[in-house]
Amino acid sequence: MNSSMLLSITTFVYALASVFYIASWTFKKDILSKTGMFILVAGFTGNTVGIVLRWIESYQLGYGRAPLTNMYESLVFFSWTMAALYLFVEYKYRERIIGVFATPLIFLAIAYASLSPSISSRITPLIPALQSNWLIAHVVTCFLGYAGFAVAFGFSIMYLMKPDMPGPGSLMSRLPSFDTIDELIYQMVMFGFLFLTIGIITGSVWANSAWGTYWSWDPKETWSLITWFVYAILIHLRLMRGWHGRRISWVSIIGFMAVLFTYFGVNLLPGLHSYAFLTLDFLPILS
Repeated sequence: MNSSMLLSITTFVYALASVFYIASWTFKKDILSKTGMFILVAGFTGNTVGIVLRWIESYQLGYGRAPLTNMYESLVFFSWTMAALYLFVEYKYRERIIGVFATPLIFLAIAYASLSPSISSRITPLIPALQSNWLIAHVVTCFLGYAGFAVAFGFSIMYLMKPDMPGPGSLMSRLPSFDTIDELIYQMVMFGFLFLTIGIITGSVWANSAWGTYWSWDPKETWSLITWFVYAILIHLRLMRGWHGRRISWVSIIGFMAVLFTYFGVNLLPGLHSYAFLTLDFLPILS
């Protein structure tokens, strides 16, 4: 079994975990969310093994690079970081119902990688200028940041969906308290902001070693900075203006829209950081 096949199987395992979490919320059966958690752990394990296998396969092909350099690999790693972060949150807070709003995001990221006809799972070599250990530091920290923002987005949706006075025994009454959700959003945003900051710094160092400049106002660099400012404003509004609840949830959602555009939209534009321009297959375009 190769890495692509294992990761395709993992996609359906994540989908099954999402179904169990949603079923637990719908049918009010805690055993279903517990089962969903075990299935999610199985998916996370498969995701981990798939990434390791792909790394080994790149060495077998003579490329010897971390599996983080194209759209397929980045989406797979994005799912892995979201799953790892969510499992930590569930373990810490013992609130399995929040998986209803987090596991679908984990599934959608890897499903887009595995099922989209426009994304190839083929392992390709990295252009020589980008073969650096800074690549691993940059991509890992950025995607840890993205994972924090993604989970915060799911919790923000949960906050906005919950009515002020949910009826006894209703689906919404099973959600955590407003204070708990608000704290989760803030913690995930702080986690994401820290790692995005480190990701931007390591990316600048990597860019300097690859292209001789720390900052070139490439579309991806520009939108990463915009995203950073959105979350910086959110943190400022929270700490200095006392914003909580719905207002912070809306800013969190806007921030995640910026993340998605930075990740997907910018890759449609020609630029030094677009995934299509990072491999030897596209070297004629760069020259």
